[in-house]
Amino acid sequence: MQEHIDTIPLIGRPADITDEQIIAAGATLIKANRNVTGFALRKVVGGGDPKRLKDVWDRHNVSQSVTNAEPVAELPVEVAETLANLTKSLTEKINALTVDLNDKAVKAQERRVADVLRAAGEQQAQAERELADASQAVDELEAMLADEQSRVVELEKRLSESQAVSQAQAVELATLRERLESAEKAAKAAADQHMADMKQLQTKLTEQVQAQQNLIVERDQLKTELTKVQAKAEAAEESHKEERKRAASEIQRSADKLIKIEGERDSAKNEAGKAREEVAKLNGQLEAMKTQAEQLMQAIGNQQLAKTEKPKKD
Repeated sequence: MQEHIDTIPLIGRPADITDEQIIAAGATLIKANRNVTGFALRKVVGGGDPKRLKDVWDRHNVSQSVTNAEPVAELPVEVAETLANLTKSLTEKINALTVDLNDKAVKAQERRVADVLRAAGEQQAQAERELADASQAVDELEAMLADEQSRVVELEKRLSESQAVSQAQAVELATLRERLESAEKAAKAAADQHMADMKQLQTKLTEQVQAQQNLIVERDQLKTELTKVQAKAEAAEESHKEERKRAASEIQRSADKLIKIEGERDSAKNEAGKAREEVAKLNGQLEAMKTQAEQLMQAIGNQQLAKTEKPKKD
């Protein structure tokens, strides 16, 4: 069973991969029973040129398989001279040996041609595997690019929606602020007017009360005078009729004046009642304006809270 190799492909990584890392990646692929190709090495190390990676791996394999050949020793001079002297007598043997050597050379050459053909086949298979790995890598990159493009479109859509919501909320908040400022100004103006009306009504009420008190005092004085006049009239009725008539006339005038004073007193009471009703009406209007201002502040607070607690989309 093949081992699963987790890799993270890096796009645009600089070519700083060492030979030791490439050799270790090739060993990892062999351990996982996978073909060692340039693209397979690139996927493991996370970058690099596939051709360079494969060349490093091939050189490593060659260095492991090459054995040092022992140098052939040259013939001594004596042996060479002896060989030259024996050449003529050994011509037939040399010819036979030459034929045998030629046969061995032909067979060796045939083996070399077979090795070359086998190596060429392996290289062709290796190239096909490289091409398959390259196609797979291209497919993976195209799939990654499609996913990234989809994410970009989604993010742009979400950004546009967020900007539209933010703009609408900003407009609504500005409207609420204008309404609040207008309500505050109206409430302040109404409060100032209410205070001025209250002072005016208080002054008027004080004057009415003072006038009513003055009328009461004057009424009491007139009653006293009327009593005195009546007493005088009764005392002088028998002695002098003319005086009685004047007293009666004086009483009538006093009575008329008393009726007038009482009428003015009733008017003063009515004015005082109207002033109290006006004060109550102004107090009601002030309370209504305070309630409206509190509702506007509540609406702004709810708007800010809704904007803060709105769940973010992933």
